[in-house]
Amino acid sequence: MELSPILVEKIVRAALEEDLGHGHDITTKAIVARGTNVRCVLRARKDGVLAGLAPCMLTFALCVPDAQLELEVNDGALLKEGQSIATISGEASGILTAERTGLNFLIHLSGIATMTRRYVDAVRDTSAKICDTRKTLPGLRTLQKYAVRKGGGHNHRFGLDDAILIKDNHIAVAGSIETALRLARQNSGHMVRVEIEVDSLAQLDEVLAFQKKNGGVDVVMFDNFALPDLKKAVKKVDGVLVTEASGGVTLETVKAIAETGVDYISVGALTHSAPALDIGLDFETA
Repeated sequence: MELSPILVEKIVRAALEEDLGHGHDITTKAIVARGTNVRCVLRARKDGVLAGLAPCMLTFALCVPDAQLELEVNDGALLKEGQSIATISGEASGILTAERTGLNFLIHLSGIATMTRRYVDAVRDTSAKICDTRKTLPGLRTLQKYAVRKGGGHNHRFGLDDAILIKDNHIAVAGSIETALRLARQNSGHMVRVEIEVDSLAQLDEVLAFQKKNGGVDVVMFDNFALPDLKKAVKKVDGVLVTEASGGVTLETVKAIAETGVDYISVGALTHSAPALDIGLDFETA
């Protein structure tokens, strides 16, 4: 998965417009003489996984059109504390204006990639795959899901139009699991995958009964299952459907969940709770 330059530029321009307000960096204008040139180094201050170079570099390029940008590593790289990531040379005023916004993209997305790698490493000896959710920051979903991939994870749905995911409230409104599944298959095209969330073994039995009689279900999600029930659920499915576990997954519990034999483990924390990776921009005179 690579980022579309069109989507990246749209997001970066919106971020710069938010920061510039009426269009001026009044601190830099007051202090920095026009024509002052600097050389800066982007440097990791903690170990982690790099993600977000495209929006970060574009931020500087938009603010300093003649900037020289030199990358030393690429997204997905394992960073060591003190490691140089890139150098940026050009007019000081533009670099100062871009600094915070560019770093915001880089530290946030690298934080997501770093947390994802920890989850991926925790289940490395199993067949389970770590995936994200739609619990993303508005406007940043594409970037956040990209960062998950750079950390070694997989993407769940990007949006409501990707696939059908029947959750507990859909079932409540439809009246039953059977009705929800029947309507989902009846009103969707043959290329659309269908996933259904269950919160008990009894509900799983209903899904399996529907699948045996009618087919049309692709994935079943076990929501907040206790480990003993999750093991029973995976055994019941017996490869008939793709299986996914979700709900309250942590680094302390993810390996035990993976060892039940589930195919995917979705973790909302990857995008909504990943701490920023400490990366700084060190200035030198040109």
